[in-house]
Amino acid sequence: MNLLKYFFSKYFLKQLFSASVVIGFLIFFLFIFLNLNTNHNNHIIVPNLIGSQIEEFEKVLFENKLTYEVVDSTLYNPDFPKYSVLEQMPLANSKVKKNRKIYLTINPYNYGNVVIPNVIQTTKRSAISALLASDLELGDVSYVDNIGRDMVIELSYKGEVVVPGIMIPKKSKIDLVLGNGNNN
Repeated sequence: MNLLKYFFSKYFLKQLFSASVVIGFLIFFLFIFLNLNTNHNNHIIVPNLIGSQIEEFEKVLFENKLTYEVVDSTLYNPDFPKYSVLEQMPLANSKVKKNRKIYLTINPYNYGNVVIPNVIQTTKRSAISALLASDLELGDVSYVDNIGRDMVIELSYKGEVVVPGIMIPKKSKIDLVLGNGNNN
């Protein structure tokens, strides 16, 4: 019974009120401190950097108080200039805080060469698979009179006939000349 009396005494209620006020102020100041320290609701819109050169995106990121890191330069896209941005993370128009690091994939300067696989006298389907596996792309497909229907007769690169085994740049387009099945 003494414990129950103590909980309803003026001394206990005064201590409980004092502790509640102190804890309330601590929580209030903690929220203010966190809002100021974490820049809550203070966002920067990420600019679109796709296709921009190094000098351009460094300037844009500096102006927006953002940093960057090059993640990977093994992708190559012949449609973009060398040293331009192919991909970015976070994406353009995302909301981030200042000093956020933007991860960039850059188009490399020297991409490398591959060997043209020997696809002469193979089927069109096999030739396409071998070209794509060699990191080459399929160009135009044309047909000539030959008994082998959809059989590869010759390969050409940039309009000139090439033989398997030579080195050309990756992602190059290889044109196929196939037989049409006519024995004329």
